[in-house]
Amino acid sequence: MFDNVITTIDQVTTDWLTAVLSQSSALTQGAVASIECDAGAGNWSANSKLKLTYTAEAKGTLPQRLFLKLANTDLGNGESFDDSEVAYYTRDYVDTPNAPLIHCYNAAYSAKLKRYHVLLDDVSETHIVAGEKKPTLEYGLALAEGLAVMHARWWGVQGLAEAKLKIHSAEHIQTFVDISRPGVAHIVNRTPNDLKPHWPEAMNTLFAKHPRALKARAQNVNGFTLIHGDAGEYNILVPRDGVRPIYLIDRQPFNWSLTVWLGVYDLAYALVLDWDVDLRRQDEIPVLEQYHAHLIQNGVAGYTWEHLYDDYRLCVVMCVYIATEYCRGGVNKRWLPVWLRMLQRALTACDDLNCYELWTL
Repeated sequence: MFDNVITTIDQVTTDWLTAVLSQSSALTQGAVASIECDAGAGNWSANSKLKLTYTAEAKGTLPQRLFLKLANTDLGNGESFDDSEVAYYTRDYVDTPNAPLIHCYNAAYSAKLKRYHVLLDDVSETHIVAGEKKPTLEYGLALAEGLAVMHARWWGVQGLAEAKLKIHSAEHIQTFVDISRPGVAHIVNRTPNDLKPHWPEAMNTLFAKHPRALKARAQNVNGFTLIHGDAGEYNILVPRDGVRPIYLIDRQPFNWSLTVWLGVYDLAYALVLDWDVDLRRQDEIPVLEQYHAHLIQNGVAGYTWEHLYDDYRLCVVMCVYIATEYCRGGVNKRWLPVWLRMLQRALTACDDLNCYELWTL
């Protein structure tokens, strides 16, 4: 019963919660007596915060507040999710100390129903999304540490072989790029005054030449791992006070996303797209150094600082794809303040780090 996918909040009963909490050993005696539900929604999911009470004889850790996420994996037009988020909480890092994940009590996925659910601790009383708090160097260092722990678990030849994962094919890499390519023309035609004079040509050139550098880099597995892929400021939870612990949430890759990729891509995504330019310029090297040190601390060998820095620059360019994807079907007016800021930051970082030389050397 408790392995079945929950598709509506109406299916969440005291009996179901008693069963799943007993299975997870959070409830060792007694039962859930009552539930209060506070429903919400994400971009591609529904959710509910659950407040629990227990019978008088109940024993165990007895979580008082839980968060239930219900996701439909079929997005239409040939796009979909899979069981990645269920695996994220129940398989990929369950044996990884200090992985920056929220505790999961139950999760299930149904390919037939094209749905899944995850039941997590509700940490909203102690944490907020990173986008609601100005980033600092201390936060960047904490994020680097957490990502290094995750990335080291499935790093390189040995890690990917253990996970039975492979680096994406050249065709898949090209698809990832091509999804975003139409956005360039839409953006250039609609917002030319928001771009520096050389940026339109730079975007067209990088879309034409940068993918070759990605495909060439994918021939060497060192540096590749299982990534989060969407480590943006609204998928990272930070403490209301202080910077640790942080949690990475919502690993929901599309069927065209990159899931096995250079680990430092997750860090580039966070630093380039979400940090103000001046702060990124000031702190990106210390954050990258922290990431590199903690990779080594967590068992990664043979990956030099020079390799990391070159891979970071390669991934900085990929942030342009993230911004232009918003406009693949035309200028996205609703999210214009978001994607335009991302694009300006990404292209500025490409200039700062002279990323264009990556395909001219």
